[in-house]
Amino acid sequence: MDHEFYMQKAIEAAENGRWRTAPNPVVGAVLVRGGQIVSQGWHERFGGPHAEVNCIRDAAQQGGQLDDCTLYVTLEPCNHQGKQPPCTRAILDAGIRHVVMGMEDVNKTAAGGKEFLREHGVTVESGVLEEKCRDLVSDFIIWQLTARPYMILKMASTLDGRIAAGNGKPEIITGEASRAEVMRYRKNIGIAGGAVLIGGNTFYLDDPQLTARIEGAEKQPLAAVVTSRLPSPERKCRLVDERAGDCVFFTTAAQAASPAAAVLRDKGARVHVADRAAGGKLLDLKQVAGILREEEHCPYVYCEGGGRIALALLEDHLVDELHMHLAPAILGDADAKPVFYGRAVSGMRDALRMKVFRTSVAGGDIHLYFRPEED
Repeated sequence: MDHEFYMQKAIEAAENGRWRTAPNPVVGAVLVRGGQIVSQGWHERFGGPHAEVNCIRDAAQQGGQLDDCTLYVTLEPCNHQGKQPPCTRAILDAGIRHVVMGMEDVNKTAAGGKEFLREHGVTVESGVLEEKCRDLVSDFIIWQLTARPYMILKMASTLDGRIAAGNGKPEIITGEASRAEVMRYRKNIGIAGGAVLIGGNTFYLDDPQLTARIEGAEKQPLAAVVTSRLPSPERKCRLVDERAGDCVFFTTAAQAASPAAAVLRDKGARVHVADRAAGGKLLDLKQVAGILREEEHCPYVYCEGGGRIALALLEDHLVDELHMHLAPAILGDADAKPVFYGRAVSGMRDALRMKVFRTSVAGGDIHLYFRPEED
């Protein structure tokens, strides 16, 4: 059989559970008999039945034995009792004798399913479309191997890499299709319990809401602001005035002890202390990321700039995906604000390298999606 073809179908099925399974991985499964897909399943939500179980249930509703079927699953079947029983037991109970999996589980508690199934007479093949399966759960890998959220950095610029004219006045750069994608990401980040992150300059210049103004936005994302200067009590800003309970500020110890911080807390916002990063210009973004994961319980962070915090995230190796929205426009102004700034380099050997994993056209804009290059 064409293992890669059926594993690709399992990968596509897995995407149906994206955002709702966090902090568990998205997983897809298909059952194949005689070259025909009998059923498919995916992990639909955190705490719910796993992909293999849903796939087996779908097949059972159609009747017939499954001992002549091959199960394709993107991630090693779990072998422990968590919120759900072990999938290895469901596979054995269904009589399935052949399993093809994409990758081994990086969660040591749940791992071991491959060996368990083999010990019980099941033929198990692994490593089919492994790189694609790892990309599928790149968020889960970060959650398992680090103490921070999965970080997505979105930036929009002109073709010559500018985010504002020389006067610094905030203006819309990209078209409606790009802005609609931002709203979809905000919606999904909210569904997953994550946060939208901005720096102080963006907070003061743009006065953003950071909400998902789109159908299906069941829960708004947290609004996280990194700034060494908290807004004064008399200042009007939409984040604090309209959704203080969803606001998280990261600032210096002195600012966190100020009257401005007390007013924010009285309104329902949270104020966290972050140390200065090396050099003293910005706050420690690694510390910010850790607080968002451990104290605010955010599995995802969607950063929308500005340019200096974006560069700092890249320098600190905190960016898991970079989404660049390019408008087909050129300013040609040497004084216009660049999309990234804040470094002094001696040449291209100092460049921060990324690899492209997807491209698309949205309306008249070009969307480029990057991941960090492997060390």
